[in-house]
This record gives sequence, structure tokens and C-alpha cells, in this order.
Amino acid sequence: MDAQPNKHPLRGQLNYELHARPFETMQSPERVSHIALLSGEARGDTDRESLVKLCEHFNAALPPTDAKNYIVDLSGAERTRLRVRWERHTEFCTYTFFKQGKFGTPFQDPVINLLPASWMEGLKGELFAAVHLVLEPKDKDKRRPEELPLLFEGNSIVGCHVAGGRAIAYSDLKLHDDGFGRILVRDQGLSARQAGRLVQRLLEIETYRNLALAALPLARDSSPRINAAERKLAQVAQRMSNPGDEESDADLLQSLSNLAANVEEIVASSSYRYRAAHAYYQIVIRRLNELRQERIEGLQTFSEFLDRRLAPAMATCEATEQRQEALSKRASRVTSLLRARVDVELEEQNRSVLESMNRRAKLQLRLQETVEGLSVVAISYYLVGLVGYAINGLKSAGLPLDKDIATAISVPVVLLAVWLGLKRMKKSLHADEE
Repeated sequence: MDAQPNKHPLRGQLNYELHARPFETMQSPERVSHIALLSGEARGDTDRESLVKLCEHFNAALPPTDAKNYIVDLSGAERTRLRVRWERHTEFCTYTFFKQGKFGTPFQDPVINLLPASWMEGLKGELFAAVHLVLEPKDKDKRRPEELPLLFEGNSIVGCHVAGGRAIAYSDLKLHDDGFGRILVRDQGLSARQAGRLVQRLLEIETYRNLALAALPLARDSSPRINAAERKLAQVAQRMSNPGDEESDADLLQSLSNLAANVEEIVASSSYRYRAAHAYYQIVIRRLNELRQERIEGLQTFSEFLDRRLAPAMATCEATEQRQEALSKRASRVTSLLRARVDVELEEQNRSVLESMNRRAKLQLRLQETVEGLSVVAISYYLVGLVGYAINGLKSAGLPLDKDIATAISVPVVLLAVWLGLKRMKKSLHADEE
């Protein structure tokens, strides 16, 4: 069908994500060296530049500029059967080097030694996971039992049947003198794709368990600060509940604000790490389940060993995160209570001010009424004087008027007229204000 609806712009990208980072196909005997570098979220271009330099050194095809994962054969003319798988994740990148072919003693000549020393020294980021993995064929079962611990320098070993019994995996989960861990996988009938999936899961367990555990030192460092903040918060709450304390609410509010800011700084500096650790831990659990482990008598399985230490570490991180969140909420509640008390006190002060203003307004009104009475008298006095002048003029004109009687009669009339006039003026002014 040629005609199609409009395509969503993310359809191709979402489909690509489903098929991104495919499993490698592997066939025993094969050796692997895996490193993971913590470079941060903004260092993707720098990580890609390191990969480009490696490809240029081996005259291999260069990765695309927007690549997040890349697989390339580095063998070239040397026919070393060396290939690299590069992956860029949110805050770290990984390099996994594969070399297929026969070898002598496992871990004696790791694949990482085939890389140029100058390139290794120029890698950006911090190395937080490194492991050598050896996939050996089934005929190595003939190795004597006492030889196996020697491959791990005499350390205690964990091991189990994996992939439904098609392989056996061993490791001591420790760092050796070269800074790398060691994993030995004995092929018991794996297909090429099964071997690739198994190796990838083992490498991811090694990488993500370290990422998950990275939150534990942060939790340990945060605990004393959280304890101190909890004590200070309890002290502030106690001072708030003590009515005889001379410390002002403004001082308490300042102390509480400083404490809340300190708590938020602790939360902000560690919240991302705790949540990331939880996500990484869930990946480790899933990968362990995907191994389909079966016990070997006398050895711990990978799940048993990691659960013994990794699970308590994650519980510690989770408990510390919960303490931080609870402390932040408690500080917010205490701050709200103190602000409510300050608001009530301000309302009381405002009410007192309003009552004082009301009393003053009443006094001013009484004074105004007194002044109005005096004004009526004063205006009437002057008007009566004018009336007296008018009577004198009329009397001089020949009208038979008695000045004293006419003046006396005019006094109440003038007072009433002035009082009515002022009252009408006040009424008019009040009407204008309304």
C-alpha cells in the first residue's frame, strides 16, 4: 500500500531503541576485557572522541557522530581477531574488548594488553568497573579441582551452573593486582548467541553492582549530618514549646530557616545518587534472575553472595533517603507552625493598632464636634455683630427700631441658621465621600 497516514516523528527512533545494544555472538575459546568509565552526563562527545582515536589507531571504521553504541572490528591486517563494543549511557560509558582464539592460562595475557598504552592513559572519566572474562571450552573440565582457586589467586570463589546448565561461571568478585576483577565461564554447550547473552549479563552485573554501591559512601557521610540536623530541629521545636524562653520568634525563624536550607542541601546533593542506585540495583536483580543459576555443591551462587552484601547496602541507602525526606517534611511542618504563630502575633498587634486608631478617631470626632460647637458660636457672634451694624444703619435711616431688642431677637435666629448651615454642609460632604 503506497498511501500511509502521517508518521509520528519518534516512530523510527523508538523502534531503534528496541534493537539498540544487541548481544554479541561469541564462541569459545574467547577472552574479554571490560572497562566502565564514569564521565558524567555532559561528556558524551568526549567519550566518542576517545573511541574515534582508538579506531584511527587501528585503521578501523569510525563511529557515526550521533552514535550511542558502536561495534567495530579492530583486527585489520594484523589479524588479531580483536573487536570492541562501545556503549554510552546516561552518566558513564563502557568499552568491551573481545578476542577470539586459543589461549594458555586464563587471565595471564588479557585482551586489554593489546591496546596502546597512550590511548589508555588518555581516557577521560573515572574507572569504576573493570573485569577480565574468559570463555573456555568444555574440555577444560579436565583441569584438576585444586587448579581453579589458583586462577583467582587463592581467593574464595562463588560459582554456579548458568543458562540452564549450558555453562558454569566462577568468580571471586575481587580486584586483583592489575585493578581488574576476574570471571571464568566454562562452555557446556552454549550456542553463539547464548554465549553472547550470558557474557553480557555477567559484565552488566559487574558494572551495575558498582554503580549501585556508589551510593553507600554517600549514605554513610550523610548520616552524621542528618543526625545533627535532627538534633537541631528537636531543639528548635523545644524552644518553640517553652513559653518562658526569651528568644524571639524572629530568631527562632532564622535558625529554622538555616536548618531547612541545610537539610535541602543534603537532599539535593544525594537524592539523584540514591534514586540512580535503586535503578541500578533493580537491573542487577534482573540480570541475576536471567542467569538461571543452579547451585554447585560447596559454592555460593552469584545471587547468594551479592544478596548478602548488596541488599543491606541498598537498604542502608534507602533508609538514609527516607530519613532525609522525613527530616525535610518535619522541618517544613515546624516552619509552618512557627510562621502560623508569628502570623497570629502579627494579627494581635494589628488588632491592637486598629483599636488604638479607633480610639483616636473617636477622640478626634469628639474634638471635632466640640470645635463645631465653638465654630457655631464664633460665626454667630460675628453675624450678630453684622446684624447690629445693619440695625444701626436702619435706625439712622429713620426706622423706629430698638437696637437691643432687635439684636436679642437676631441671636437665636442667627445661631439656628448657622447650625443648620453647618449640618447641611456636613451632610453634603458625607454624600460626596460615599
